[in-house]
Amino acid sequence: MKYPRLISLLALLLVSAPVFATTEGLDGANTGWILTATALVLFMTIPGLSLFYGGLVRTKNVLSVLMQCFALTSLMSLLWLIIGYSLAFSEGNDWVGGLSKFMFAGITEDSLTGDIPETLFATFQMTFAIITPALMVGAFAERMKFSAMLIFSAIWMLVVYAPVTHWVWGGGWLGKMGLLDFAGGTVVHITAGVGALVAALVLGNRKGFPGTAMLPHNMTMTVTGAGMLWVGWFGFNAGSALAANGDAAMAMLVTHISASAGAFTWMTIEWIRFGKPSVLGIVTGMVAGLGTITPASGYVGPAGALVIGISAGIVCFYMTLLIKRKFKIDDSLDVFPVHGVGGILGTLMAGIFASTELGLFSGQGFADGITSIGQQLSVQATGVAATFAYSAVVTFIILKIVDVMVGLRVDEETEIMGLDLTEHEERGYSL
Repeated sequence: MKYPRLISLLALLLVSAPVFATTEGLDGANTGWILTATALVLFMTIPGLSLFYGGLVRTKNVLSVLMQCFALTSLMSLLWLIIGYSLAFSEGNDWVGGLSKFMFAGITEDSLTGDIPETLFATFQMTFAIITPALMVGAFAERMKFSAMLIFSAIWMLVVYAPVTHWVWGGGWLGKMGLLDFAGGTVVHITAGVGALVAALVLGNRKGFPGTAMLPHNMTMTVTGAGMLWVGWFGFNAGSALAANGDAAMAMLVTHISASAGAFTWMTIEWIRFGKPSVLGIVTGMVAGLGTITPASGYVGPAGALVIGISAGIVCFYMTLLIKRKFKIDDSLDVFPVHGVGGILGTLMAGIFASTELGLFSGQGFADGITSIGQQLSVQATGVAATFAYSAVVTFIILKIVDVMVGLRVDEETEIMGLDLTEHEERGYSL
């Protein structure tokens, strides 16, 4: 051999140098993926949801919606640091966590959750705590006081979102029962959807609804935000695997399939029913498909995801018509029929398509100790009912408390002028 000493030296360096493993127990690949997923989920709120909602309101209220999403990102992050993370993920009882992680106590650079840094896990979960109350902004857009929105959202995150998170993901009673909720069907979409419905009912309809058409002022902005939501949702669902593995890859695949099916189904229904497919329809169908696959994304296969996405497009479309036209509830940007109903539908369908005995439509299996679709569906229904009831009752109480404190709704003159000028003394567009 021509260079035996050089080859021996290179071989020694390769086998002896700890190239990737810098911290015992930490997985670099998983950490890198969850760092990326965390950024993607934050990207969903700012700028994704902000632009999506901002384009859907009228010109005089565009800044108010952007401001609400931006302010909530800041406020929820601070509350999560102070006490929210502890209530959701520290050891407590079956209903809520304790205070052992108050102000992230005990969380250092070396702390791990599984094989990723606990700082990263806490930040990833923080992005979920940000987007969940931000989703509700769409229900009371154009009529809630900015101060009331901040107080309501702060209390809501601590007494609705954090406890339900603990029930499902933090060692609470629903998780122990075997509820399948991979990325937030109950934790995010049902809590926000039901909270949105209650808020819309308590505040009442916008002036002129339902007789006056309240059309989106900038669909270009909305479609831009919708695209950001679609991409960001890969972090939301695939990131919930907390690893760079096959579970994350399958979650990403089924998320995309369901979004595509939901978008195309909603568009097709509109085309048949109204004679033309609308841009608003296709992006709303996409969000419905994404919200509905969320709880099931870690448990179902591609064929199951196709059924879930088609079902989301159909069910959420008709629920939107029912809420707006039949019941005349001014859930301004359709938060409940899209997110709430989608979360309910997806949580229940996870109990079916997680089965390994459905042939082409089989998934990854039920929760430990559960052996049949009937058993799993019973647990899923319990989770849906409990989350719905708790979110509805507590949201109502919070709204009534905030109404006494500062008043919930702007006056009629303020609403007519628009919240951009009256609440923030700015305009979204130069005249």
